[in-house]
Amino acid sequence: MTARHVTIIAEAGVNHNGDIALAHQLIDAAAAAGADYVKFQTFNAAALVTASARKAEYQSRNMGDEASSQLAMLQRLQLSAAQHVELIEHCRRKGIGFLSTAFDLGSVELLDSLHLVLWKIPSGEVTNYPYLRAIARKSGHILLSTGMCDLADVEAALAVLSRFGRQRSEITLLHCTTQYPTPYEEVNLRAMTTLRQRFGCSVGYSDHTLGIEVPVAAVALGAVVIEKHFTLSRDLSGPDHAASLTPPELASMVAAIRAIEGRDVALVD
Repeated sequence: MTARHVTIIAEAGVNHNGDIALAHQLIDAAAAAGADYVKFQTFNAAALVTASARKAEYQSRNMGDEASSQLAMLQRLQLSAAQHVELIEHCRRKGIGFLSTAFDLGSVELLDSLHLVLWKIPSGEVTNYPYLRAIARKSGHILLSTGMCDLADVEAALAVLSRFGRQRSEITLLHCTTQYPTPYEEVNLRAMTTLRQRFGCSVGYSDHTLGIEVPVAAVALGAVVIEKHFTLSRDLSGPDHAASLTPPELASMVAAIRAIEGRDVALVD
């Protein structure tokens, strides 16, 4: 078996709480932990939700009455173009890759103007034809999350990406369970094997469980990308902090994955 380098994405997401200083600290923590990328989220809140849209159940549970609507919450968490540039420069200084998920077409164009080389398609956009077409026309590898998809959805998305010039060798499918946090009994890591065999793509795992055991197990089952939320403190207020790793836990996960990835304990070639 040849050694693999698993790409580890430390998902800062919106755990900066709209505070650029906190975003810088998240970059510092991800770099110190040894992650390959730190990932944020890029969106125009007004282009995503209506003023009457309610927060998801887990968001309300984690935030209470804070930012009572989905729009108010997202507006507080939105990063400007100038802040993106600032964070990218900070990542360069720290020696870690910058990555962000775009949630609307304008945000795709913003990230393209910043010369990103890796694209993340969130599972909520897998059935969004214009979005898929826009991503397919950019250069760089594609990570496609399957958290809200069935196999037919994945097949259809791959067909769109192929129609606009993408090869399956340029796409990694991320198994994911869209539940925050995800109970162990809902994980089903064998879905990675199904995705690999059915679609001929490399596979990874986007994790929402508590702890580090499941992503480490995913590496042993052949995941080449691991994405995991992290925060500076689970006591912070915000939608995703409660299901995120702390910096010491993130460092432990990275160390465990690095120990596993090049060893013969891996269960697949």
